[in-house]
Amino acid sequence: MTSEPVTAPNPGRPPAEEADPRRRVRFRDPQIEMAHGAGGKASRRLVEGLFVPLFGGALLDPLGDVAHLEVDGARLALTADSFVVRPLVFPGGSIGELAVHGTVNDLAVGGAEPLALLVTFVLEAGTPGEVVEAEARALAAAAERAGVAVVGGDTKVVEHGKAEGMYVTTAGIGRLDPRLSLSPRSVRPGDRVLVSGPLGDHGITVLLARGDVDLESDLESDTRSVYPLVDRLAEAVGPAVRWMRDPTRGGAATALNELARDAGLGIVLAEEAVPVRPPVRGACELLGLDPLHIACEGQFLAVVAPEAADEALAALRAAPGGGEAALVGEVRESPRGTVLAAASYGGSRVVDMLVGDPLPRIC
Repeated sequence: MTSEPVTAPNPGRPPAEEADPRRRVRFRDPQIEMAHGAGGKASRRLVEGLFVPLFGGALLDPLGDVAHLEVDGARLALTADSFVVRPLVFPGGSIGELAVHGTVNDLAVGGAEPLALLVTFVLEAGTPGEVVEAEARALAAAAERAGVAVVGGDTKVVEHGKAEGMYVTTAGIGRLDPRLSLSPRSVRPGDRVLVSGPLGDHGITVLLARGDVDLESDLESDTRSVYPLVDRLAEAVGPAVRWMRDPTRGGAATALNELARDAGLGIVLAEEAVPVRPPVRGACELLGLDPLHIACEGQFLAVVAPEAADEALAALRAAPGGGEAALVGEVRESPRGTVLAAASYGGSRVVDMLVGDPLPRIC
């Protein structure tokens, strides 16, 4: 796809619905359900309606995956994550690798060079020692490949049947990159939306590995560090990069809806331009899922200034692992707070945030 603008009709939302895409969310749910951990609307109610007012308020506005701090002149980025994937090992990766990649990717798309990790293992009594050793080795190898040090952590053991083998939690620290200044408030109408590669590989791979669906595929998770690609993008067009996010839980749809809400703008995707591998598309069609809702663990979304879009795309495609990057959409003045997917035949649909929890235990 070139940097020609995407066209789509305005779906005709009344002005009252567009007036405040950032209206306050309240948490009134009677109990916690699996959907609260899926990264969609229920997660938003939990985080923005309960945690933010108590813990962060305006300090966490807009919300993101990385906190920025300045300590004695050093500009740092902090992030934390938890990994409860089932099964522990899946085609293309495992929970140990995922713990590293998920954490360094949050730092990378938050505009920081990943430096170090703290890692906590929550182990279930009865888990074979060789399983724990294999995941510790996988985590160590992934950290070495990603160029980050594991500098500490903790270990806890819980009763048999309480942790599905193991859970892993992480905290990551990075150094903010002076080439990048990222914020939803920097996004402008006319900016272009770019994706680093095919969507949905990780979520569908884990779904198939669980054996809940009788499908055969050689699909593998895309789990990897995206920092080398982000570094290449920053080197090529750094000041023109407005915003980045890795589409993990809730997929690209949720990440872009959060951006549209925080920026107070609309986003139009060219549906046919979004890269999706045939096995992912086929599984989604069979199961009634939208590839835009399926998690990735080795891709990222970026919004770049229109004049830098072609250069940004060329830089990613020239980088190892970036050959399938694509320009997939455009930021619009309206409809505010909304993401549309436009088809080449002229129709369009609203792409909402994920509702429910179609793929539990994917990260």
